[in-house]
Amino acid sequence: MKPIHKAPPFDVELGATLTALGDLLNPTLTPDMIAGMRGAPLTSPIEEQLAGHAVRHVERTIPGPEGDPDLVVSIFSRIDHVPGGPGIYHTHGGGMVIGDRFLGADMLIEWVELMDAVAVSVEYRLAPENPDPAPVEDCYAGLVWTAEHADELGFDPERLIIAGASAGGGLAAGVSLMARDKGGPALAGQVLICPMLDDRNETVSSYQIDGFGLWDRTSNDTGWDALLGDRRKTPGVSIYAAPARATDLSNLPPAFIDAATAEVFRDEVVAYASAIWAVGGVAELHVWPGGFHGFDMIVPQAAMSIQARDVRTKWVRRILGA
Repeated sequence: MKPIHKAPPFDVELGATLTALGDLLNPTLTPDMIAGMRGAPLTSPIEEQLAGHAVRHVERTIPGPEGDPDLVVSIFSRIDHVPGGPGIYHTHGGGMVIGDRFLGADMLIEWVELMDAVAVSVEYRLAPENPDPAPVEDCYAGLVWTAEHADELGFDPERLIIAGASAGGGLAAGVSLMARDKGGPALAGQVLICPMLDDRNETVSSYQIDGFGLWDRTSNDTGWDALLGDRRKTPGVSIYAAPARATDLSNLPPAFIDAATAEVFRDEVVAYASAIWAVGGVAELHVWPGGFHGFDMIVPQAAMSIQARDVRTKWVRRILGA
């Protein structure tokens, strides 16, 4: 399916920033660029992200999926933490091929400080060296460990949510499905931020965003090819790898889902929310006009970014009673 119309325009403030950043934000990721991207910092060092915040960071090594390597998690809590508050389990973004558990940590630190939550961010294995099901199984193993150690970590297991952006949003959706199907940890909510859900890359928006913006059509092909290889676009793709493939989205935790109008994932995100509603589920959907993929992470000071983050945080506070 190819679009009849060009892509929606960028928000004026966001578009100006994209133009100013120029070559620093390449819209396209190809397989030969993965190694270089892994060697470049995608976010500030965690020490800088923690500066000025009364938040403690601890690393733990935990068991991975049965028969697979151990995992490293980062645990964030307030220095004056009082046990019994909410828990947040985080799966980072990076197109399934780049990034680490500190990508998105600024959001976690904000929520930990604001709600006296305990946040756990998992370092999962990346594709293509570790294709599906390694990433989602790592993330599920980390969720199980987090829930089982709620008392030790100091949070209420009945107030545990999962959150992730981009590939991390897709993994959060896949882990939520896996937890439902395996009878795993009961989640109070799922926060799917511009999630990567559909390996087929055949929506109108996936054709509209090609060669500009951030994480364009070719980038999406790169990420999904790395994760799925020859199984991509076949009936052999698991719903846990590509949650848009799921035909039953019933009995899932309440979802907060957002995307932007000028990003590849727009249409699959809207379709996913619609599929939740179709089976009587609960989802709050926001589609931000003129945003590009991950706009609120790239340009956090922009007016629309501030609004998007505020809306998201208010949902999290409401669902967690915090």
